Parts: sequence; structure tokens; C-alpha cells
Amino acid sequence: MARNVLESSLLGAGFSIIFQILCRILTFGINAYIVRNVGREVLGIMNVRLLLLESTLLFLSREAINRAALSANSQQRDKCSWAQLINQMWLTVPICAALCAPCLYIWLHWLSAVDAPYSAQYEFACYAVALSCVLELVAESAVFVAQVFCFVKLKIMLNTLHILVRSAIFLWIVIGDRSVAINAFAFAQLASAVTIVLGQYGFFLYYIKRFNRYKLRQQQPVSKTKAIPEASSWERSMFAHMDDFPITKLSELLPGVLSCSSDGAYFNKELQTLTLSFVKQGVLKQILTEGEKYVMSVSPVLSFGEQATYDVVNNLGSMAARFIFRPIEDSAYFYFTQTIARDTRLTKQLPERVRQASSVLNNLLLGVSSIGLLAFTFGQSYSHTLLLLYGGEDFVAGGLPQLLLQWHCLAIYLLSVNGISEGYMFATNTSRDIDKYNYLMAIFSISFLVLSYILTGTFGPVGFIFANCINMMGRILYSTWYIHRQYQPLGLNPLQGLWPGKLFGGTILIAGLICYWYRNAVFGTHIGVGLATGILCLFAWALAHRDLMYLVWKYGRRFKID
Repeated sequence: MARNVLESSLLGAGFSIIFQILCRILTFGINAYIVRNVGREVLGIMNVRLLLLESTLLFLSREAINRAALSANSQQRDKCSWAQLINQMWLTVPICAALCAPCLYIWLHWLSAVDAPYSAQYEFACYAVALSCVLELVAESAVFVAQVFCFVKLKIMLNTLHILVRSAIFLWIVIGDRSVAINAFAFAQLASAVTIVLGQYGFFLYYIKRFNRYKLRQQQPVSKTKAIPEASSWERSMFAHMDDFPITKLSELLPGVLSCSSDGAYFNKELQTLTLSFVKQGVLKQILTEGEKYVMSVSPVLSFGEQATYDVVNNLGSMAARFIFRPIEDSAYFYFTQTIARDTRLTKQLPERVRQASSVLNNLLLGVSSIGLLAFTFGQSYSHTLLLLYGGEDFVAGGLPQLLLQWHCLAIYLLSVNGISEGYMFATNTSRDIDKYNYLMAIFSISFLVLSYILTGTFGPVGFIFANCINMMGRILYSTWYIHRQYQPLGLNPLQGLWPGKLFGGTILIAGLICYWYRNAVFGTHIGVGLATGILCLFAWALAHRDLMYLVWKYGRRFKID
């Protein structure tokens, strides 16, 4: 691949963080509007029950296939492989359609019933969400090609458009009639799915046409290029390193169109084996990721109002995970799959690539764990303030939301470490290692569900957070052991990134104590102390890690948007 994978991964992570912050601010604003004007029960139905349906269908349909295809593509570049990869990506559509039937039956008949005023809207919304998932996966082959060829700006622009369309349609309907909020959610989901499909295929229709014209001019003798318009600077920058781009017409993004000349097989057997390994792992990972929502939906542990309270706090506490950790994890996974071969020991791979991967992993762990420590430290003193601004006095009454958010800040730190360490492990594991880890994931999943049910009965909604923290600590121990064992023969230790350093560690400890001392001060003093100590912590971190700051500055200059 002529493109620089590391630079593209860093660019993707940076742009994702910026655009997701802007778009998620809009989403959180809508949730705050619902809490204050529509009601917590409606928010619980939409954000817990319906989004859980969407998450379940999309994750089970495409996660395993996408991860396996990314790994296969790092080693297979010929046109035959691309035909098989495109066909494999289109399997997500019938898989999702097949999963819709059992999932809809469970959501409509097995889970705890929705109150009568919302039952008709809820039923319609379930069908609409299922249809939107199928529609969204129609564009999966185009999404995959864009990901492999590092079309970072396309991904960010379409994700932004997707969120803006969904938010605009929802608000337009709800502001006119608050009683149809669930129907508005359903229509917004359908519209956003159509936006993704039209945006992806519309871009490639335009891109392929320009790319073919560029290739034709490059291949023709100079004397015959007069009839072909001269390539613009944009075309030269876009197409100069795309000699391996396999798509020559839009229809080749459809299944069975690209021809496979070697054996005529529509699918790659090795890819299917790897996919099956990820399928088993994906089911377990989905339980771990959304386990508390499954417990809330299956058993009458919490009412929809309490579910909404937990979901609001969880979303606020997970802002770092959604805005920062997830984009970094996605880009890191892509980078490691393209840099480290799965079936070869590190001692037998290119030393330069291995050292670079170790350095990147070390810096990633250092960055995300530092963010997690900041969230944990300041969350203890500013949880009440954040929730008060978000939901008002009625929302924070009783102290439960504040307690939930304070404990969730511990989960943020563990989540930051687990996302990178486990992501690296998944990106470099062999199929056999993945199968072995699946058994351990099964133990994690079952123990998480059992702990969630037991601890929730004892501690209330906080029990979900306790169970999640215990589960993540177990997963972190295993993934860090894997990393240590892999790099020990080379004398490298990327796990040093988990140690924040004496300067930053001491500064953040003092800052946390100062903020806790002033937690009950007047609002202006309370906020001022937080800002001052926060800036001090950032300055201490930058001073302690000057080399990394220089690296960020260096790449930041290269990633300027023209």
C-alpha cells in the first residue's frame, strides 16, 4: 500500500475526535431537552431499548466480517482477493436481515413491557430501527473500501452528516409535537441510514469517474492527451498513490461483479475461518459492552425512568470514551493490523516495524491512561456540577446521579487502558489465539451478567458500574500479560506507557485534593479552582513528555487541512 498507514491512522483519529465532539455536543443537547421537556421514561425507551436493538443488529452483522476483512487485506492485494472481500462485506446485509426476525420478536414480546401510551410508537420504532440497520449495511462494501484506502475526510464528513440529519429531523418533529418523540426517533433513524447509503455511493460515483480519467491521461502518449482535460492539483494529490485501487466502475462495489480469475471462488476460506473466530468473540464482546442494558431490558431491576437516569450518567461519563478513546482505538486497530503480521513471531518480522509498533503502543497507553486519570481525579469533585448544568435541580435530587458519575469515572480509567491493550491483542492474535481467548471471554461475559444482577440488587444502579470495573480489570490483566510476553524476547516494554511519571502523578494527586477541598465553595470559585488545577496538570504532563509533544506538533503541521 503506497499510503502511509501510520499517518492516515493518526489523521483519522484526530479528525474523528474533533468532529465527534462537535456532533456529540448536539446529541447531548437533545438528550438534555428530552429530560427537561419530554420525560425520562421516553428517553429510557429510546436510548436504552431502541439503541440497544440497533447496536445488537449492527455489531453482530458486521463487526466480525469487518475485522477479518481488514486483517486479510493487509496481506492480500490482488484483484481476486478484492472480489472475495467485496462479496464477504455484502454478507452483512442478509445476516442483518436474518437477525431482524428473532431480535424483533424478543424486543416486542420477551422484554419488559412498555407503558400503554407508548406501546404503538415503540412497536413502529422497533421495525424502523431494524430496517435502518439493513439499509445502512447496503453501503458496507463502500465503507470498507474507503477505510482501506484511507479516505479519512469522507468518513468524518458522512458521519457528521449522518448525525446532523438524524438530529435535525428528530428535533423538527418533536418541537412540533412532544407526544410523538418515539416516532420522531424512528423516522430520524431511517433518514440517517439513507444518508449514509447515498453519501457513500455518491462519493464513489464521482471519485471513480475522475480516477478513470486521470489513469487514462497517464497511460496515453503525450500527443494523444489533448482531448483529455489536464489533471488538477486536487486530482494529482488524490490519485498519485492509488495505483492499487481496484474499483473501475461503481457496479464493482456490488457482490459478484468483480471477477476472481484464479479459482473462481466467491469467498476466501481462510477469511471465513478468521471471521468465524471473530463471530464468537463478537457475541461475547457485545455482552460485555452492552451487558447492563441487556440486564435492564430483560429483568425488571430498574424502571424506564431509572434506566434513563443511568443512561444519562453513563453517556456523560463515557464522553471521553466516545469522543477520544473510540476514534483512537479504531485507528490504532487499523494501524496494528497493517503493521504486525498475525501468524509470524515478532522476532521474525521487520525490526523497524516492530520497534515502531512498540513505540506507538507505548505512546497510546500513555496518552489514554493520562486522560483516564484526569477524568477520575476531577470527576470526584465536579460530578454534581456537571449533572446540575445538564439536567437541572430535579435531576440531581437524591444524590444518585452524582454517585453514579463519580464511580463511573473509575470505569473511564479502566476503559481507556482496556480499549488499547485489548485492541492491540485482537489486531495481532492468530485465529487459534482468538479461539482460545473466546473461552476466557465467555467466562468474563457470564461473570459480568451474574455480577451485574447480584450487585444491582445490593447497591442499586451503582452495581452495574462495580461489575463493569471488576470485569475490565480481569481483561486488562490478560491483555497486558499478552503484550509483555510478546515483546519480552525483544527487550521492548510498551507497557511503560501505563506509568504516568512522578511529575504528572504528583501534580494530579495534589490537584485532586485541592478540588475536593473546594467542592462546596461558591460556583465561581469552584469552577476557577478546577480550571487552574486542570491547566497545571496539562502543563505538568507536557513538561514530563516533551518528546511526545514534539511528535504531536510535528504530525499536526503535516495534517493541516488545505
